[in-house]
Parts: sequence; structure tokens; C-alpha cells
Amino acid sequence: MAVPTQRHTKSRRNKRRMHIFLRTPVFVKCSKCGRAILPHQVCPHCGYYKGVEVIDVLKKLSEKEKKKKRKEMKLKEAEQAKEGRGPLSLSKLSRSS
Repeated sequence: MAVPTQRHTKSRRNKRRMHIFLRTPVFVKCSKCGRAILPHQVCPHCGYYKGVEVIDVLKKLSEKEKKKKRKEMKLKEAEQAKEGRGPLSLSKLSRSS
């Protein structure tokens, strides 16, 4: 005949579950627009990955939205140029690695 199981205390139960929890996602800054994105992902805001345009984000937008987005991108590039870090060229990329 089987033996009834013993009751486990809360501390014993919680010790077992100690490693079961959600981790905060890690974000990196997009090299083109500077927004926070997941690493190794195409930026959904500007469509760039590692300094190369992969997706044409403006393609699906209406004319009014395109104009607004272009203006926003120009302002962002002007800020980067003022800071001294413009878009990365192939020579800059090869030197940094």
C-alpha cells in the first residue's frame, strides 16, 4: 500500500520555484534613428539593420505620413551630424571591428 505524501512547507516550495521568473528584455539603440530595439532585429521605425536599409518603411505610408517621417529623419540626421557621429560607412565599420 502507498504511503501518503508529506506536506511541503512554503519555503521549500519557494526554493524550488526560485529560478522561475520573467527576465527584463535587453534593448539596444538603433544606429540610424537611436530608438530602443531588440538586438539583432531590423528597426521597425526606420527599417535599418547594421547601417543598411533592409525594409522601405515609407512604402506603405500615405503622402502626409511620408512627409512627416522624412522630416523627422532629417532632424535626427542633423542631430547626429552635430554630435559628430554621422551614418557609418564601410571603412568606419571595418575599422571598428
